[in-house]
Amino acid sequence: MARKNNRVIFENLEVIDAGAKGKAVAKAPDGRVVFIDNAVPGDLVTVQTFKKKKAFYEASVLSVSKYSEKRVEPVCPHFGTCGGCKWQNMGYEHQLFFKQKEIQQNLQRIGKIELPEFQLILGSEKQYFYRNKMEFSFSDNKWLTLDQIKSGKVIEDRNALGFHIPGMWDKILDLDICYLQADPSNAIRDFIKAKSIELNLSFFNTRNQEGFLRTLMIRTTSTGEVMVLVQFFHEDEENRKLLLDAVATEFPQITSLLYVINSKGNDTLYDQDIELFYGRDHIFEEMEGLKFKINAKSFYQTNSEQAYNLYKITRDFAGLSGNELVYDLYTGTGTIAQFVAKKAKKVIGVEAVPDAIEAAKQNAQLNNIENVEFFVGDMKKVFNEEFINTHGKPDVVITDPPRDGMHADVVAQLLNLGAEKIVYVSCNSATQARDLALLDSKYKVIKVQPVDMFPQTHHVENVVLLEKR
Repeated sequence: MARKNNRVIFENLEVIDAGAKGKAVAKAPDGRVVFIDNAVPGDLVTVQTFKKKKAFYEASVLSVSKYSEKRVEPVCPHFGTCGGCKWQNMGYEHQLFFKQKEIQQNLQRIGKIELPEFQLILGSEKQYFYRNKMEFSFSDNKWLTLDQIKSGKVIEDRNALGFHIPGMWDKILDLDICYLQADPSNAIRDFIKAKSIELNLSFFNTRNQEGFLRTLMIRTTSTGEVMVLVQFFHEDEENRKLLLDAVATEFPQITSLLYVINSKGNDTLYDQDIELFYGRDHIFEEMEGLKFKINAKSFYQTNSEQAYNLYKITRDFAGLSGNELVYDLYTGTGTIAQFVAKKAKKVIGVEAVPDAIEAAKQNAQLNNIENVEFFVGDMKKVFNEEFINTHGKPDVVITDPPRDGMHADVVAQLLNLGAEKIVYVSCNSATQARDLALLDSKYKVIKVQPVDMFPQTHHVENVVLLEKR
């Protein structure tokens, strides 16, 4: 063990696990855990620490003396810099193993409850090009790679269109290709960048809050529809039209071409007016004959094909016969609610975001579904005795909360409510485990089904069926 610049170097550490947030795990000689970027379980590595805490270190790989049999060659040239697909150097079957292991450990260690045998994680048929939504940022301050810096060459063109470098809010990695969204995504992004440079349009500078081109969003659907939204920092009608006309001409398959003029300090769209340039202001996704209208602000699961599998598992776990009243908590745009409606007597959806509920109502009308109702409100406030007395006691509750899990008041209300079944869908098994422990006094976990929505990353969904004791 040597010291360099007050950072510790550990030689020949064996990587023994894959941990939270996609980091590899090893043990230091002093017993502390070492979290490592860009390593794979089975590697033998020399690392240098960059953070030290009481119980752990964080470290970067200096060299690999033995490569793991679980390793594969990353397909993306940006792997290791981008930060978006941290597990691209690990074989997919091993990714699935570690995702399932994390869910099992979280439910056992945090939940500390009686659990059934876990069902095998459902992998994604598509391991690349599976996302239906991507967001890119323009920047006049392109991130330079280590090779570019070492070359000593002056790089005149610092314009970039791509992703934020992890932990660096004002640096953008310029993309050559991205393997997350299918064509025409890469072609549209590359064309917009090249055309913007040709037109001499200024790329945004986050630090100085100046420039013309700000962000680009591309959405696609399984039916082949495409939405493109360009965000500008200020209005310049002539140049805006030149760019958007060129995009519409080059890509006639675009269903919805939109733009936003946003001069505020951040680039979030939810408080902005979306303007239609060409086509219609929405696209449609389809699932079992149901149509879902998606606008620029809509939430929709980013892996359409696996979302379908996730919803089928949720419906299967609910075990509906057609006579049940179902509550769908954190309903979003009501996708699950409408998906299960044909098997239920009635479905009540609740969501805190007004725009999402408006979209849910529109989609229900579009699909001629008359046995669903949607209500907007903060879950911990609206989901109360008065609400239940008004709408009836549900036989089944489906809950799909955000990463933070359910508020303690919502869990308490579920315990008071005493529905026969709860189907809990989660993107964070740690907070799910916490909530399951709180529900354990009245509910027993019957089934656990992990679903991989996000290949090449550590993220994973989990569906749990609980039945009243």
